[in-house]
Order: sequence, then structure tokens, then C-alpha cells
Amino acid sequence: MAEPVSVTFLGGLGEIGRNCACIEVDGRIMLLDCGLMFPDLDMLGIDLVLPDFSYLLDNADRIEGCIATHGHEDHVGGLSFALRQLEFPIFGSALTLGLARNRIEEAGLLSRTELIPVADGERRKIGPFDVEFIPVTHSVPHGFATAFHTPQGVILHTGDFKLDLTPVDGRLTDLARIGSIAHEHGIRLLLSDSTNADQKGHSHSERAVGRVLYDLFHEHDGKRIITTCFASHIHRVQQIADAALSFGRTIATMGLSMKRNVRTAREMGLLDIPEGAIVDIADARDMDPAKLCVISTGSQGEPMSALALLASRSNKFIELGEGDVVILSSHPIPGNEANVSKVIDGLVRIGVEVVHSGIADVHATGHAKAEELKTFLSITQPDHFVPVHGEYRHMVAHARLGKQMGVADDHVHVCEDGDRVVLHDDGVTVERDVVPSGYLYVDGIVGDVGSGVLRDRRVLAEEGVVVVVVAVDRRTGAIFTGPEIITRGWVYAPEAEDLLEGCAERVRDAIKEAFASDGTDIETLQRVVRKAAGKYVNDQTRRRPMIVPVVMEA
Repeated sequence: MAEPVSVTFLGGLGEIGRNCACIEVDGRIMLLDCGLMFPDLDMLGIDLVLPDFSYLLDNADRIEGCIATHGHEDHVGGLSFALRQLEFPIFGSALTLGLARNRIEEAGLLSRTELIPVADGERRKIGPFDVEFIPVTHSVPHGFATAFHTPQGVILHTGDFKLDLTPVDGRLTDLARIGSIAHEHGIRLLLSDSTNADQKGHSHSERAVGRVLYDLFHEHDGKRIITTCFASHIHRVQQIADAALSFGRTIATMGLSMKRNVRTAREMGLLDIPEGAIVDIADARDMDPAKLCVISTGSQGEPMSALALLASRSNKFIELGEGDVVILSSHPIPGNEANVSKVIDGLVRIGVEVVHSGIADVHATGHAKAEELKTFLSITQPDHFVPVHGEYRHMVAHARLGKQMGVADDHVHVCEDGDRVVLHDDGVTVERDVVPSGYLYVDGIVGDVGSGVLRDRRVLAEEGVVVVVVAVDRRTGAIFTGPEIITRGWVYAPEAEDLLEGCAERVRDAIKEAFASDGTDIETLQRVVRKAAGKYVNDQTRRRPMIVPVVMEA
């Protein structure tokens, strides 16, 4: 009998981001990605969201390493946080490791890991793991699908992918090798990208975006052009640069991550921009605007990004106005739509012409759509299938495609974070919610914000706060000071004196009743004050602000 093999999901199922899973063979753990997620609008003050690392911390001595499938933040952005408490080597393409290295180095954690590059098609033994790295096409270059050859058969993880037949760098998804594995060994379990599973048809080729960009540069010849895209989208940067160079423009990068990633890609020979054609943004201020192309960060409307600062006229390098053109060569990540709209509105207000994906085809998705996923399923013909990477509706749509393509209904498993899939001699079992999988919020430093703090922030934002300050003599029950009612966000104090006085009177009466009932300890008095003030506020205004009692001994 062969030992069971398991896959445990710590993030990335039912959400866009936090991609992180554990493959376990012979008691050892291989991490498959370690990503982050950008916060929702209701996560007030939160910078980033990470997977819950509890399971990894409890099993730190069993971690063999981490495979980074590609260089996007939702797959590698969590490494610089995990390495604060863990140590393990990271395997990936040279570019993926270069992109991940930047954040790890910033955090001062390079000494806690070893970055080990692997090549297209390489098959490597890592402890008990027999891993094959298969090229796939995505919006960031040099991504991998990974085939784990295990005692329980082949587990194939697609990573993020699309079937682009004309990629910018000519590096195709290696369907031939994937088909060969399926034919020779069979694929026991397929884990496949679901992001666009509910969208019909095929995704557009990245090369098609280049033609649109060229036309836009031709149309706006003589104007300053600012373009934005993800800093990791090296192919898009290349196509923007090609269009700019065709019209004799000089290129300047803006935003730390863009500048850093362009430098890394050029050093690796993955980005072809002549040395004399690229300048520092600080040197571009005095250049002829008609001969300049700025490639900037901020395509997702991040509040302090380079583009957002341009929209608010707060950018220290460039001030935009009428006659300038901004091309948003991206599509908003779910949850970022409001931020992107706000930035576009700000740009339009100052007279800028904005071109985005709703106006022209300036973006092509990096994720396979329904017909591509069906093609992939027909090639792999998996025994068992788990849709991964996507919101719940995406995974359900992908599960439906799997059944259409011949995977048995009871062999298609829609899982969620915290679930574990176990492969054993008698079949495949799904264990539900077996490991902690909640959100780890980052606000300044890791782990300093819990769900309770977020709940308090929501109350403060939606209902406000009422602070009741009172000083009492515990021996006699006399009130020396107060009650003073201080409020922010409940009512405007100068215009609500009657309400504030009524609240103070209600609290005063409650304290007297408490002393009459021998409730004289500070904790009891705080509860009495909170209850009395809360009931009065709700009765009078039908609102539920946070009530903060401050009871002092005189």
C-alpha cells in the first residue's frame, strides 16, 4: 500500500488572492505559492490580507520548501511575511524569484531563505517531492504549472495560465508535455485556475494589445502619454515601450516597483529597451512632453500610487493638464473598481484624456476563459478535479465545465480555504475545514489587527463614538465631575446640547441607582454607564455608536 498524499488549502479558494496550499508527501510539506490579497472596502485601515500561517507554524519542522509558480503578488507577496517566522528555500523561474526577492530583501529576510532557480521542463527531486516544472503563458512571464509525481499518482497544478498561441516572448503553454503526462501516467488530481471560468469563449492574445497601443500612440502623436499597468506585467511594458519607440519617444518609469521590475527584467534580458531610450523620471521634467512616454504604477487606483498622485496634482515629478493622455492598460481587480473610478474622475477633472479597457482593448486577461479551460480538461482528462484560484462562483462554473468534459460528478470537488484533499489507495477524500484559514490582517505590522478591531472600526465609521466621563466618590456615591458627554460621529455637539444633557441626566440617574443597590466597584459602574448611555442614544436617535465609559474615583 502506498502512503496517502494530501493537499491542504490555506488560501485562494473563494477569493482573488492569498493563494497558498500545502502538498504533503511522506510527512513533509511543500508550499505551493504564498500570496497576499488586497483589502476589501470594509476592511478599514487594512493594508494587506495574508493567509493564516498557524498550520505552517505548528509544522515548521516539516516544511521542505515553497514553489513560487509566478511573480504576481497574490502568489508570492506573502513570502516576506511568512519568512519572519519560518525558514525554507523557494523554487521558481529566475524572473519569479527576482520579483519575489525585492520584497524579501526589503524586509531584511534574505538570510532566512535560499532562492533556487529552475528551468522550463526541469524535473527535480526536492526531499520526497518529485516535481516537474512546465511552462505556461500568463500575464507575467515565465510562469509554471507544476506536476507532482507522487506515490498516489500525478497531481497537476496549473498555476495562473491562458492558452495564448501568439505570446509576446514566444513561450507557449506546453500542452504537449501535459498531454504526454496524461497519456503515460494519468492525472490523478487536477488543480486548475478558475478566474475566468464563467466567461465564454477564448481570451485575447497579449500580442493583440500591442496593436491597439500602437494605434493609440499614433492617434495621440504630439501629446504627452502616461501609461499604467501592473509593474510585474513585463510583456505589457515591452509592448508599451515598442509603441513609444516607434514614434521616437523616450521612456521614463514612475513608481518604485515599476522602476525596480523594469531594471530586473532588463538585466535578465527579458525586456528589450535600449539604454539611451530610458531615463529617470526626475530627468524627464524638462523634456518635450510630445517626446515622452511615462510608464507608471497605480493602475488599480491605489490611494498613494504614482497615478493617484498625478490625479490629485500631488506628484512631485509631473503635473498633468489639458492635452495630456493617460492610458490605463489594465482592468480593475474585483473590489478596486471604486478606487479606479475615483482616479479616472480626478484625471478628467484636470482636463486629461483617459483611455481605459471600457473604451479600447488596452488590456488582455492573463487567465483562461471557458473554451480554453475545456480544451485543457480534454487534454488532461483528470480522474479527480478541484477548481482553484477564484471566487466561489468562478469555481462552481469551472466545476460545471469539468463535468461537461467527462469528469465524474462525484470526482469534481469544490473546496474552500481550510479544506484538505487526501489521495489514498481507495480513492480521494475531502476533509472539510480541518486547518485554520482565516484572514491575517496587516496594518503596519503583521498580526496587530484582529476581527474585533475591524468590527470596532466599522462601528466608528458607520455610527460614531460617545465617550462618557464621570468621577465618583465610591464611599458616598457623590458625583464630583460630569457626566461629560463627548461625541464624534454621533451628533454635532454644538447643535445637540439638549441630547447631550439628556444623556448626562440618564447616566447620572443610573449611577445613583447603582449606589443604592451597592454596585460600587469601578467595573460595575462602567457597565451601568455604558448601558444607560447606550439605551438613551438608541431611544433618541435609533443609532448604535460605540459607547466608551470612563469612570474615575475622586
